[in-house]
Amino acid sequence: MPNAHPPGSTRFAGYPSAFVYDAPRGKKRAVQHLLWGDWLRVTGEPSGSYIPVRARGEDGWMHADEVGAHRLLEIAFLDVGQGDGCLVVTPDDRHLIIDAGQFDNMYRFLRWRYGGFRRNWTFEAGILTHPDQDHYGGFGDIFLDPFVRFETLYHNGIMERYGTRALGATRKRGGRTYLTSLVRSLEQLRSFLARKSNWQNPTGARRNEKQYAAMLDLGLRNESFGEFRALSVGDGFVPGYGAGQPLSLQVLGPVTEPPDPSNGMLRTLGSDAKTKNGHSIVLRLLYRSVSVFLGGDLNTTSQELLLEHHTGLDPRPRSVEAYEALVTAARRVFQVDVAKACHHGAADLSTKFLAALNPVATVISSGDDEPHSHPRADALGATGLHSRGTRPLIFSTELARSHRDVMKRPEVLRNRLKELRAEIPLAPEGSALRKRLIREFDKAVDGLERSVAVYGTIQLRSDGHRVVLAQKLERPRGSTKWDLYRLEPQGTQGPLRHLSTYED
Repeated sequence: MPNAHPPGSTRFAGYPSAFVYDAPRGKKRAVQHLLWGDWLRVTGEPSGSYIPVRARGEDGWMHADEVGAHRLLEIAFLDVGQGDGCLVVTPDDRHLIIDAGQFDNMYRFLRWRYGGFRRNWTFEAGILTHPDQDHYGGFGDIFLDPFVRFETLYHNGIMERYGTRALGATRKRGGRTYLTSLVRSLEQLRSFLARKSNWQNPTGARRNEKQYAAMLDLGLRNESFGEFRALSVGDGFVPGYGAGQPLSLQVLGPVTEPPDPSNGMLRTLGSDAKTKNGHSIVLRLLYRSVSVFLGGDLNTTSQELLLEHHTGLDPRPRSVEAYEALVTAARRVFQVDVAKACHHGAADLSTKFLAALNPVATVISSGDDEPHSHPRADALGATGLHSRGTRPLIFSTELARSHRDVMKRPEVLRNRLKELRAEIPLAPEGSALRKRLIREFDKAVDGLERSVAVYGTIQLRSDGHRVVLAQKLERPRGSTKWDLYRLEPQGTQGPLRHLSTYED
C-alpha cells in the first residue's frame, strides 16, 4: 500500500485539533497543540501509526488519523482594537483581507502570518467595506511595505471630500436624496486624486486632509494594487467567487438605486456618518453548505433598506403575521451559520435583521479605550436572543485578549519602523546597507510585536460541512492551547448546531 503521507509532503492537522508528540511510542509528551487545518510538513517515514512532522516550529510525531490531506477555509477575525479586520484564506490558496482596522495591528499580524514578507507577496483582494478609519486605516501600513501587493481593491464607491459636501454631489428624486458622485473604477480614482482640491486643504496644511483619499493615493504611488472598483448589490458576486463555485462571495449591499452598478446612486441615510456606515459592503460567504455573514458597520436604517430590497416587503411590519412573513422571506437571503456583528456590537441595529441572520455563532470585533462602550449590553442580549439553538455562541476579540503588553517605549519603535520603511526601498538591491536596514526593521518589528499576533484573534476553520471556532488560551491548560467550539449538522444534513459539552 502506498504511503498516504510521503516525506516532504504538506499536510494539515485533523478535526477538531491535534497534538504533536515528542515520540511515536511509549510515554509520550505533547510538544504542540494544532488547530484543525494548521499546516504541517511530513519529515520522514512513519513509525507504526505515527508520522514524523514539523509544525509551528516543533518537530515531533502525529498519529496518522490526526493528519489530513486537504486544506480548509480559514477566516481570522483579528483584534485590531476599535475597528474591524479579517483575513480569509480559501481552500484553493487565495488570500483576501476584508478591512484592516485603524492602526498597524493587521500589518503586524500579517508579517507574523507570512514570515515577515521577506519576499514579494500578492493578496488576491483587499475589501474596504466603507471609508471609516477604523476599517481602512490599517491598509496604509500595508501599502508602505514594498513586498506586498493586492490584485484588486474593492470599496463601496463613497469618497470623502474636502469642503462642505463631504460625500460629494447629491440629487433629489422621489422625495429622497441620493449620492451621485461615486468613484467606481481605477480611472475614476486616478481622476479624483489628481484633482487635489477634492481631498486636500488648499493651504497645503495636512490637518484637514481626507485620510481615506490620502491612503489610496499612497497605494497608487507605491503600486500597491493593480485594479480598483466599487462593489454593490448589482454586481451579484465578488468577481471570481460567483454562484455555483465551491466558495462564493455574494454581494448583498450596498443597495444602489437603480441596482445597475455602472450608474446607480446611493440613498442618503441621515448624517454623513450613518450614510457611510449604512452603505458598507455586505457579503455572504458560502463554502459548500457553510455560510458566513460579513456586514461592516450597518445600522438600523440600512438593515431595513436591505430587508426591503431583498424581500420586497415592508421592513416595518405592523402585525405578527407581517413580521413572520418578513423574517421568513429574509432568511432565504440572509440566514447564516456564523455572523460578524455589525458595527462592533453597537445598539443601532434592527432585531428583525438579527432574526433574519439567525446565526449559531456571532463574532464581535471591538476594542479597549474607546468612548462607545462596544459591544453594547442590549446588542449582546438581542444577538443571543435572535440566534439559533439553545446555546448560541458570541465571541469578542476584545475579551479574547487580556494579555498584558510588555513592550517598552512603543512610539519610539513605531517611528523608527516608519523611517526604515521609507529607507529600505532607496538602498541598492543586495547591498550591505539594504541588508542592515532589513535586519534593523525585523528587530524593530520583533520589539513592537504584541500579543495581537497570537491572542485576541478568533479563528474559523471549515471543510464546508463542519466548523471549528477557536481562540488561543493565554495560559495553556496542560498541553491544551486552544479554546475551541464545534459546529456540526444535525444528523447527516440540516443546519449547523453548537455541540456543547453541557447538555440541556
